[in-house]
Amino acid sequence: MERTPDTPAPDLRGKIALVAGATRGAGRAIAVQLGAAGATVYVTGRTTRERRSEYNRAETIEETAELVTEAGGTGIAVPTDHLVPEQVRALADRVDTEQGRLDLLVNDVWGGERLFEFDKKVWEHDLDAGLRLMRLGMDTHAISSHFLLPLLVRRPGGLVVEMTDGTAAYNGSHYRNSYFYDLVKNSVLRMGYVLAHELESYGGTAVTLTPGWMRSEMMLETLGVTEENWRDALTEVPHFCISESPAYVGRAVAALAGDADVARWNGQSVSSGQLAQEYGFTDLDGSRPDCWRYLVEVQEAGKPADPSGYR
Repeated sequence: MERTPDTPAPDLRGKIALVAGATRGAGRAIAVQLGAAGATVYVTGRTTRERRSEYNRAETIEETAELVTEAGGTGIAVPTDHLVPEQVRALADRVDTEQGRLDLLVNDVWGGERLFEFDKKVWEHDLDAGLRLMRLGMDTHAISSHFLLPLLVRRPGGLVVEMTDGTAAYNGSHYRNSYFYDLVKNSVLRMGYVLAHELESYGGTAVTLTPGWMRSEMMLETLGVTEENWRDALTEVPHFCISESPAYVGRAVAALAGDADVARWNGQSVSSGQLAQEYGFTDLDGSRPDCWRYLVEVQEAGKPADPSGYR
């Protein structure tokens, strides 16, 4: 059963948000948690009930929009390929026509799970897959920011959240899976830093956010478990004990969006666990996983899996 967070959910009624890449995973959960706080949320992605992306998965943006509305907000699904500038321009025009502004942009487009190859040197990695990975993970964010940020800077208080994997501190001292994966995730960190400088004079804020070891739909399927029995995977993957539901990072974004003093985070790299300590929200089970500290202090230190003190 879902527990109520220790602190009241933020009140985002009247806020206009757009989550780019909201078909599944973190993007879907972020959209739903924003909806739970009362926001109007535009959700974008390539998979609809009529057409699937190369992922060939069942999740759709229409489902995400319905979940947003069921949670208490207003979900609006807009099929968009964020690699196609004309589609993103049309998306921005639609938001402008319907709302006249944008208060929150979440750049969450990724699409690379099936493209990167673990521990493959750049000369061993499939080149086409690597270059596609870079386009999906980097170009999409740049194109989205180009067309959507003019709506966000119309009035002070706008927020951009760049979603990545790993904090600046962690990634700065760790090799992240492969040449192409590492470049993409660190590039997004830099995007958040640069946007912070470009938005500051408009009263806007940019933050780069990472979840921890997230129990996405694809991760659960890979381990052969569900959200209800995910602990069954611990016999094979003991350190999965520090994992978190996608809702956790969704609540992190909602907390940022509801913070009147969010500018204090401008240009920073933060994690869901760090923000949970700051804002008091919890994961669905009432815990506060602190994955990135756990990875360094327990897993990489060679200690037995034990989340005590880390969730």
